[in-house]
Amino acid sequence: MRRTIVKFVCYLQSLGITLEADENRLRAQAPEGILTPALRQEIGDRKPELLQFLQQAKQSKSNAHLPIQPVARDGHLPLSFAQQRLWFLHHLSPDSRSYNALEILQIEGLLNLTVLEQSLGELINRHEIFRTTFPTVSGEPIQQILPPSPFRLKVDNYQDLSPNEQSAKIQQIAELEARKAFDLTVGPLIQLRLLQLSSQKSVLLLKIHHIIYDGWSFGILIRELSALYEAFLNNLSNPLPPLSIQYADFAVWQRQYLSGEVLDKQLKYWQEQLTTVPPVLTLPTDKPRPAIQTFQGGVERFQLDQNVTQGLKKLGQDHGATLFMTLLAGFGVLLSRYSGQSDLVVGSPIANRNQAAIEPLIGFFANTLALRINLSENPSFLELLEQVKQTTLEGYAHQDLPFEMLVEKLQPDRDLSRNPLVQVMFALQNTSQDTWNLSGLSIESLSLSVEETVRFDLEVNCWQNSEGLAIDWIYSRDLFDTATIARMGEHFQNLVQAIILNPKATVKELPLLTPKEREQLLISWNNTKTDYPQEQCIHQLFEAQVDRTPMAIAVVFEEQSL
Repeated sequence: MRRTIVKFVCYLQSLGITLEADENRLRAQAPEGILTPALRQEIGDRKPELLQFLQQAKQSKSNAHLPIQPVARDGHLPLSFAQQRLWFLHHLSPDSRSYNALEILQIEGLLNLTVLEQSLGELINRHEIFRTTFPTVSGEPIQQILPPSPFRLKVDNYQDLSPNEQSAKIQQIAELEARKAFDLTVGPLIQLRLLQLSSQKSVLLLKIHHIIYDGWSFGILIRELSALYEAFLNNLSNPLPPLSIQYADFAVWQRQYLSGEVLDKQLKYWQEQLTTVPPVLTLPTDKPRPAIQTFQGGVERFQLDQNVTQGLKKLGQDHGATLFMTLLAGFGVLLSRYSGQSDLVVGSPIANRNQAAIEPLIGFFANTLALRINLSENPSFLELLEQVKQTTLEGYAHQDLPFEMLVEKLQPDRDLSRNPLVQVMFALQNTSQDTWNLSGLSIESLSLSVEETVRFDLEVNCWQNSEGLAIDWIYSRDLFDTATIARMGEHFQNLVQAIILNPKATVKELPLLTPKEREQLLISWNNTKTDYPQEQCIHQLFEAQVDRTPMAIAVVFEEQSL
């Protein structure tokens, strides 16, 4: 029972669900695959023991984690480990836009500009991270928090343009904003711009640097901005509860917590996992790798239908694994076949919000887990899935160690042409999607053809939709042609379908090729039979060819040709 519940708690932590959550929340948000019918029955039968275990775990966790306390703002505030790495990368390539996020939101309905500006100003003053810059003092970056100040929303009026002209203007401005790099020293690192198209239609551009923001933060922004707009529209006061701590408090706490025995335990695990694995995943590329990454990216999008998606879910559930684990195991097979490596590392992002105090904070908390996938003994897919499940669970249990610190401790060879330890990322975005709730307004994200940036050789992001499973393959245009990524995406679809049909097959038996590719390789390209005249000998055929192409080179040896 204890082993089962440990797994259960690890799953919850992987989704950022804290042990402070009540029983109903645990039950409602438990990920698919973990609450199998048998486990539900076991939990039901032994409910008192479960609750006692969770209470003990909560107590143990509170003892292990020093509570995050507010710190004085009169000294130099350090960066978090994740921020420090982004600061370093920014100064290495100050013109890079790879860590800029640009949200383009189309707003339909009668928008109250005054209330929107007031709401945005309140949000920026509420979260210190929005008012933070990163100057250097004695060669080291610090967090400098600017005091609250009046906010003015930049508004451009394009109501006099035709719809086609408005679309062109939106595209032009979005491309311009996407190309501009941030100055981390000066800021602001959140920039907002509203384009008025008519009395009932606007576009809001929200540009923000990753050093103050992550994917979870966008959900917080949606919820809080919706609540503020609704309250101010009705002449009510700010309805949001005050924040007990801010991001800078977390950064100070993190450096205190990750030391001594805690640090040693976390480091020991990851060093044992990664010391013997090759530090580079060498996928075949279409172009020579440039000496320095340019982060120019492209994207190919695929859709797995509901039948395939449900088949993958059921396969995982039958073996106590989540959809993410099943997809990751299949992706590991694909990478192994492409690279020829049987032992490899795939990066995966994790929210890393495993304390209740930091759940409502906007900031850069996300961490990267370096997950090892070992196919060296040609396991069956089910055996590989069990391995990936255990590796993932253990990774969740050791998620506190920042990826940046792991890189520093392992000290892989520095190479500006690729990322250290992890060159390929894989993610399943399974957190709930927050929706805007502003009176009388409809808000949706616009997808414009703004130049993509990529931070790794390849990033694969999956999320569930009404049709099944959508998959984005974001790739480095310095390395890959579009056709190569499209073919890789098709091979992944073929692979997961084969896995559903025969999960007991060994990883080398699982097919990648489409029927058309198999026919081309086995039949078309091998169909080399030629009808030669039967009345002539070979030397006569040779002489006839000489007469047709007398100047063609027949034989080459070193520097000589005949």
